[in-house]
Amino acid sequence: MAASAGHLRPGRYLTLFALIVIVLYALVFLTGNHKPTPKLGIDLQGGTRVTLTARTPDGGQPTRESLNQARQIIERRVNGIGVGGTEVLLDGNNVVITVPGEQGDQAKSLGKTAKLGFRKVVSSATQPVVPPQTAPPATTPPTSGAPNSSTPPSSGAPSATSSTSGAPTTKPGGGGAPGAALAQQQSTTPAAPSSSTPPPPASTPAPAPADGSVDAQTAQEIQVAKALRQNPQLVGADGQPNQELVSKAMAALTCAPNAKDPLEGNDDPRLPLVACGDHDTYKYLLEPEFLPGTEIADANSNYNSSNGQWVVNLNFKSAGTKIWADFTSKNVGQQAAFVLDTQVVSAPNIQVAIVDGNTQITGKFTQAEAKDLSDILKYGSLPLSFASSDATTVSATLGLASLQAGLIAGGIGLLVVFIYCLFYYRLLGVLTILSLALSGALVFAVLVLLGRWIGYTLDLAGIAGLIIAIGITADSFVIYFERLKDEIREGRTFRSAVPRGWVRARRTILASDGVSFLAAAILYVIAVGDVQGFAFTLGMSTVLDLVVVYLVTHPLVAMVSTSKSPFLSNPRNLGLGAVQQLGSQRKKSTSVGRANVKEA
Repeated sequence: MAASAGHLRPGRYLTLFALIVIVLYALVFLTGNHKPTPKLGIDLQGGTRVTLTARTPDGGQPTRESLNQARQIIERRVNGIGVGGTEVLLDGNNVVITVPGEQGDQAKSLGKTAKLGFRKVVSSATQPVVPPQTAPPATTPPTSGAPNSSTPPSSGAPSATSSTSGAPTTKPGGGGAPGAALAQQQSTTPAAPSSSTPPPPASTPAPAPADGSVDAQTAQEIQVAKALRQNPQLVGADGQPNQELVSKAMAALTCAPNAKDPLEGNDDPRLPLVACGDHDTYKYLLEPEFLPGTEIADANSNYNSSNGQWVVNLNFKSAGTKIWADFTSKNVGQQAAFVLDTQVVSAPNIQVAIVDGNTQITGKFTQAEAKDLSDILKYGSLPLSFASSDATTVSATLGLASLQAGLIAGGIGLLVVFIYCLFYYRLLGVLTILSLALSGALVFAVLVLLGRWIGYTLDLAGIAGLIIAIGITADSFVIYFERLKDEIREGRTFRSAVPRGWVRARRTILASDGVSFLAAAILYVIAVGDVQGFAFTLGMSTVLDLVVVYLVTHPLVAMVSTSKSPFLSNPRNLGLGAVQQLGSQRKKSTSVGRANVKEA
């Protein structure tokens, strides 16, 4: 038998709910930034979302382990450059970087492969510059105490404008301290095959695969480039270049600003390499890698006042220091290339051995370029190469407009529910409105705290989930009230109908909310990105709906049913007048029927 409304003690339930709200809002105002504002996504506050698509040399699926490793490295880069509020998530084979506010430009460089290696230069060739410069190259004497790092190539090399703008040079740490071992390229024209190599024509793209698969096409482009530019026979056993193969490889390579290299991040360090360098003014034939970038212990950027340039300083680990010292001591007078993602960042001459491993990359870097390079080298190379498949920027104004639109939509939804409840349930509708308001306060506090504790960001998809949750919460009230009507229709009073109706209604409410929560949970697990935000808010609101129905709605209805107020006890004011009248008629008919049976 169901307990009566008087045995419910609704005051205890309401007190427990009040304590929950007080604790939540105490945490809101006493922790974090003490402001009651949820963490907003970029579609609400503006920002940038960059999607990076993983590529593999064979066009196959990258492993989950390599994707997770790439995500972790990108997160370290994010933390290193201090971009606040940035999120790095996996979306299938994509890494999605979300940067709120006006710091989006920094996110576009976070996905660089940063595959750094050190190779010996076998030969180099000048890259024709169009249009040609008419002014002769300028020659600047070296600064006193600094190595000869500013002399451009002689005639036949590009002009001063193209050969020195940003062309990095390398020297040991200390910026020109005595004993510096590295300097920029010699002033003589680079060695053969510069005189015999024809100007490279535009590279011929690999034919698209018959099945139209983008991954297959990328894999084919990588294989074609590797067959030409990483042919093991490019360099003979005697260390001399195969002129015919080198000429073909250099002819197939186009060095131009923003040119996409299919080998970027996919070159084989065990094979020789033909690559661009010095801001696309040279093509280099390089030996296999002798020192990987993973041996770099630290990297930082600073301003070198002696030459008026921003520089990048490298410190090697113990094993790397030994390899670097051994190589520089055996190759004095030769060139060593610093190769970053198949691009030669610097190819300085070795003047003396560098025994301490402290090396400095210098050139006409801007402050941002030097910092980006040092951060990428410092926080590690990615295990995969990535192509930027999408970069979306949302202005703060558009984000504010989206937030206003979401709030208006939610407000309209609440208003429609309020009008319906007041029209159909009257005083019970007022209880519904109060319960919805308390539910909204509970949801808001939880969203603020989740933004602080787990970094949850509220976006438009999340707002959509909250708006739909309004209907789910209102549906619980409707189920309860309709069960009350069923009990009253059977001839019971409002007071006796409340506990019986609750017992019957709560089973349906639990089943309905259970199905909604299960659907939201499954959607959250199998979905990614914005859809996950929608599923999260929908599932969270469904759980909080049960809290409100059990601790607020049912106790309030029980309090009304036991009230001695004439206004509250009037069934018409509760929207139950017609139902109670029908119940009275059924009860009278039943009584008359029983009397007739007795008389018979």
